[in-house]
Amino acid sequence: MALAFARQLREGTKKSHTMAENTGFISCFLKGVVDKSSYRNLLADLYFVYSAMEEEIEKLCENSHPIISPIGFKELFRKKKLEQDLSFYFGSNWSELVKPSKPAVEYEARIRQIAKDNPELLIGHHYSRYIGDLSGGQLLKTITKKAMNLPGDDGLSFYIFEEISDAKEFKIKYRNTLDNLPIDQKIADSIIEEANRSFKYNMDIFNELEGNLIAAIGKVLFRFFANKKRKGSTE
Repeated sequence: MALAFARQLREGTKKSHTMAENTGFISCFLKGVVDKSSYRNLLADLYFVYSAMEEEIEKLCENSHPIISPIGFKELFRKKKLEQDLSFYFGSNWSELVKPSKPAVEYEARIRQIAKDNPELLIGHHYSRYIGDLSGGQLLKTITKKAMNLPGDDGLSFYIFEEISDAKEFKIKYRNTLDNLPIDQKIADSIIEEANRSFKYNMDIFNELEGNLIAAIGKVLFRFFANKKRKGSTE
């Protein structure tokens, strides 16, 4: 009997997905409140996460891992795209400047651990990150471009999937791949649990960035009212 794993994974992470979207940082992001410093720190954190995931997936694919190899779609990989964006926001010496936040360090460590001990669980992280990027990428690209007044696509490479001409068609292929993985229900349940854990790691990163965003907004408001007060005192 078929597991219909793709549907199980979608339904089993629906609550976590909603919770992640409702964090303060993402809520502000979706409303167009994007602080450059917080945003570039988000990209830096994601760089460490994706670097770990892609390195481990490539190694497992080279060794023909029966569960990971089918989902090793290199057209999804984001590491090089993030390098382009980090160069744009931090400068050519970005690799000397970026450091992962504490939540990103923990996220990366988890990816390294399961790649060694239970590689099949990487699918939970693969699904939560890449399919989320592909699904909401164009909307987030538009929001980021407008909020930071970017003239072209510089600084937006993370959202551009040049090797995927039809996102809808690709997601159908991805779902079919999930449904045909050589797994039983026990493994399916453990992957769904890990996918929910992945959302939690992402929420931890968002919550860390939320504090930076609030501080940045506070500084802008302080300067606004300070300038208004100074102007008022001279009238």
